[in-house]
Amino acid sequence: MQQLVYAVASKDIVFESFDGEAVVLDLSTGKYFGFSDSGSRVWEALSSGVAAHALVGQTAGTSTIRLAELESFISQLLEFGLLAPAADAAAQPISGALLAELADTSEPLKVDIHDDLADLIVVDPIHEVEEPLGWPAVKQAS
Repeated sequence: MQQLVYAVASKDIVFESFDGEAVVLDLSTGKYFGFSDSGSRVWEALSSGVAAHALVGQTAGTSTIRLAELESFISQLLEFGLLAPAADAAAQPISGALLAELADTSEPLKVDIHDDLADLIVVDPIHEVEEPLGWPAVKQAS
């Protein structure tokens, strides 16, 4: 695997970690994404500029991350528009703390997509006020 580095795909992609579980929200579509515990750690690494190849062979729970498994996971992140290749970015080192957290995981790499709150998420009554349209303005899907 070549040294591919990724970055968060757009400013509309925001994420937070709650008790070690990453939740990623696409503000433009209202979809949110939940990850398995190992998926959360891999997301954290990839979104912070760690090269994908640095994750292959790392311990994740009772197994190691295989190339095919990682490529499949990254493919989903690209398909969902969460990550984009960062061609000119320099790879960042993976921290020992993140490796230790990855080793403590118990679930295989997985990402789930949720759209049950999409209508509420795309309506932002604080920031999307349009005088001629009234309040709140609903973001139009592109």
